Amino acid sequence: MHRTQRLLAIVSLSAALSAGLLAASPSQARTASPVLNSELNTGLMYQILLAEISSTNGDDINAFSLMLDAARKSNSVRLYERSVELALRARKADYALEASRAWQRAHPTSKEANRYVLQLLIGVNRLGETGESLKRSLQGLTGKERLAAINVIPRYFPRVADKALAATIVEQVLAADLTSVQFGPAAWAAVGIMRLSAGNTAGALDAAQRSSALDRSSEEGAVLALNLMEAKVPGAEALVQNYLATKPLPDIRMAYGRTLIGAQRLDDALAQMKTINQQSPDFADAWLLRGSLEAQDKGSADAAVSLQKYLSLLPAEQASGEASEISRGSVQALFLLAQLAEQNAKPDEAMAYLQRIKSPQDQMRVISRSAVLMARQGKLDEALRTIRSAPELQPEDVRTKLSTEIALLRDAKRFAEAYELLSRATKAYPEDTTFAYDQAMMAEKIGQKDEMERLLRKLIAAAPDYYHAYNALGYSMADRNVRLPEARQLIQKALEFAPNDPFIIDSLAWVEFRSGRLAEAQALLEKAFASRKDAEIAAHLGEVLWAAGQREAAERIWSQGLEQQNDNETLLETLKRLQPSLQPGTTPVSAPTSAPISAPAASPVAPAPPAVRPPAL
Repeated sequence: MHRTQRLLAIVSLSAALSAGLLAASPSQARTASPVLNSELNTGLMYQILLAEISSTNGDDINAFSLMLDAARKSNSVRLYERSVELALRARKADYALEASRAWQRAHPTSKEANRYVLQLLIGVNRLGETGESLKRSLQGLTGKERLAAINVIPRYFPRVADKALAATIVEQVLAADLTSVQFGPAAWAAVGIMRLSAGNTAGALDAAQRSSALDRSSEEGAVLALNLMEAKVPGAEALVQNYLATKPLPDIRMAYGRTLIGAQRLDDALAQMKTINQQSPDFADAWLLRGSLEAQDKGSADAAVSLQKYLSLLPAEQASGEASEISRGSVQALFLLAQLAEQNAKPDEAMAYLQRIKSPQDQMRVISRSAVLMARQGKLDEALRTIRSAPELQPEDVRTKLSTEIALLRDAKRFAEAYELLSRATKAYPEDTTFAYDQAMMAEKIGQKDEMERLLRKLIAAAPDYYHAYNALGYSMADRNVRLPEARQLIQKALEFAPNDPFIIDSLAWVEFRSGRLAEAQALLEKAFASRKDAEIAAHLGEVLWAAGQREAAERIWSQGLEQQNDNETLLETLKRLQPSLQPGTTPVSAPTSAPISAPAASPVAPAPPAVRPPAL
């Protein structure tokens, strides 16, 4: 009975074929005319039926042969496409290519047939034959259609083995467009992307320069230059700035801002966001990124204004949290507003922002932040009960609960309990570098410096690119004034991964200070503090200035540090030890600041980990 039903379904398919698959040529299909009788005869219908029966029975090769023969007899576009599908189902790329080329010969202007041929040639690694198909994809196109077709060419080659050959073929295909004022900028950008993919950064930069020379307002050229900038190619940023001097799209300026953030140039990124706000005040994402950047400066009152502006530009149900699933940007803004309210000693306001977040995937984070707020109001036991009893709706919730409980214990200075919990966490998540790093830092807190060093060296061996471990180990040595040459090597290794990270620069400066190189230490710390107004960096810079006899300058820097975070342990210890005329509490501050708060996962600006403390949990 089952087989009978299956055959009836195939007969129905054949009827559909007779009514539509063979209904005739593409030109007829475009004409709004009455239904045409098919040219399907009894023999051809039987052949199609037999092909589908063979496919149903798992005999894809026979099904393919029958279907391709039927396509050739009928000249049906849909039967050609069906034969390609059957070949691909049988994992016979050569057969699929044969069918695609037969389709292409029968219908030379078919874009679908040409697309299949191109993709299959790439799939079977016959790159040398792709030029003709690429030319066909551009044939007869003008204006925006041609530009779109040029822009899509690099997307065909993401996983080819011989990327240099692919780049050469694309350049040959676009040869006629490269000198065109209209199409040249996009063509050179496509060539540049191919060259960059092949590792030819010099050639890619040359292509970007040629694109800009033809038209510096080219969006395609600007995107290529941004890719080169991310690859740290000298000269690329100048091309981006040339584009931005025209009438740029806000999206590209946004991308430039994000690239600057990746390079730790936060002030420059903030300036770009302000420019977008002036030029395109309704471009919401720029307000969100601006607020995120401003939130890095704990003394700034501007972040909340920018974030509220962002929310005001969203649909009402998203900004108010009435929707069951609000946008990721809204979640980011509300988390940051809660963080700012907490820093300004407004726990009720912070809780109100958290309660506006309705998305189910963020509920554990909302509970975690709420628990932190309780703890900082002196309700630690209630906070611990809240996080421990929270339902685990997603696999990641277990880890989030662990992280939050560790943070609560750490902030309460219950370091031994936090260390014990971290020991359990590293066993449960042996591949988690954050837990491993935090365990090492907590070992230092409970006075086990040898254990801290052992754990950091173990982490470096397991994750050689986790540069925070190099930095922490090097800084620890410098702070204890031991093995300074090794400390310098470790920190310089960290700088290879993050050359502009202000906290790692701070660590290197501390090595120089311990080595008696005050001028070098001061220069590094001034660079770090200019990049990030952090209380810990202020503590170090002030101490170097103090040691150099610049007492007033030291006190000014310490005052700025207190304004940022007036409970920073390193800064307070420095002031207590050196006893300057400036004392903690004499400088007005908006409110005591809290321990570092993790930015939401979707945050465009993730807070960098301090030099001696672990990344925020």
